[in-house]
Amino acid sequence: MLFLGFASGLPFYLVYNTLSAWLRQEGIRRSTIGMLAWVGLIFTLQFLWSPFVDRVRLPVLHRLLGRRRSWMLLAQLGIVAALVNLSLAHPAANLTQVAVGALLLAFCAATQDIAMSAWRIESAPVGEQGAMAAAYQVGYRAALICASAGALGLAGVAGWHASYATMAGLGLVGLITTLLVREPQPRVAPVGELQEQRVRDWLANRAHWPRFAQTAGAAFVGAVVCPLTDFLGRFTVRIAALLLLLIGSYRLTDFTMGVMANPFYIDHGYSLGQIATVVKFIGLALSMIGVVLSGVVIARFGIVRALVLGSLMVILSNLGFSWLAATHGPTVLGLGFANGLDNMALALHATALIAFLSALTSSRYTATQYALFSSLYALPGKLLEGTSGFVVDRIGYPHFFLYTASLSIPALLLIYLLTRPAHREALP
Repeated sequence: MLFLGFASGLPFYLVYNTLSAWLRQEGIRRSTIGMLAWVGLIFTLQFLWSPFVDRVRLPVLHRLLGRRRSWMLLAQLGIVAALVNLSLAHPAANLTQVAVGALLLAFCAATQDIAMSAWRIESAPVGEQGAMAAAYQVGYRAALICASAGALGLAGVAGWHASYATMAGLGLVGLITTLLVREPQPRVAPVGELQEQRVRDWLANRAHWPRFAQTAGAAFVGAVVCPLTDFLGRFTVRIAALLLLLIGSYRLTDFTMGVMANPFYIDHGYSLGQIATVVKFIGLALSMIGVVLSGVVIARFGIVRALVLGSLMVILSNLGFSWLAATHGPTVLGLGFANGLDNMALALHATALIAFLSALTSSRYTATQYALFSSLYALPGKLLEGTSGFVVDRIGYPHFFLYTASLSIPALLLIYLLTRPAHREALP
């Protein structure tokens, strides 16, 4: 899980933060950089093709590797190809090539996440998902260091093209790991058998339909309808609505603030060397400590308390960035403090959410349900993220970070509602 977490984290900054630094150095406007972040909507739309990843067997690869690993390998090959394409791009001369390359990278990375999340959930019982999520996050954060501090450092010495080519080479970590791990055996819940009976009943009532229509309809019912009814069938409408609202609002701050972080550092006068050393290396290294601590917090105090603590820490970290933005000139000590707190907060924030979503996912429809949850938690934040450049231009960085801090308040209110006695059984 450690190495698969590295494979999952590698593309993330390369299509977001690190790419935004490259574009800003090339003189691309902040509003354009913000809109390019909408490429990340691919991650929020992954539920559209997750049923295919859940059900479709890839020719040859399925027989050799199994359902989950075959899709992981195919996606990882696409990630390497997309990074090679970006390494050949020239943003100032052809921004379209960059946008297309980022789109391909996001699509392949999202497909990898669908298959990898299913592999993780099916490889361990619910009681071990906190440890699995922590191991995943350590690998993920290590990849973020490589894709940020490593990529920025290489860009400063050898240029952006060599930097992205090197990142493409690091994609081999995921390929090798996928070939070495074992295919999991999913645990089938009795409720899943009940849902599958609906497919058989649906076919029985449509025996007069043409064969291709029966096949397509059964695939849709089994891959899309059954996962949705499975989730809704486990909770009342009110609790299901509160859970979905919580998932959708929990990471609003992360997404909205994230894409403007590197432009802020550059606009505030920090050099690439300072960003690579203080922000990306030291800060992300501290986040690994945060991931380990988050695993302890989840095991000792439970997922719900970890969710609350993660949100409170994210609010504090964004207030720290607001203070830093209000200072005159770059201060390395202030940068290290604000960024260190932010990385510690994001580590707990993300790990708690992964454990929470894993606990809500049925083992019968692992890929589809987890992809749906992942899409839901990212969609609102991605929509706001694309407007972040316009917000900064309008109100400035100090007030922008106050705005992003306030976006974590709705999730805290929803957690409070779900912890009331009438709803408490819905939370893991």
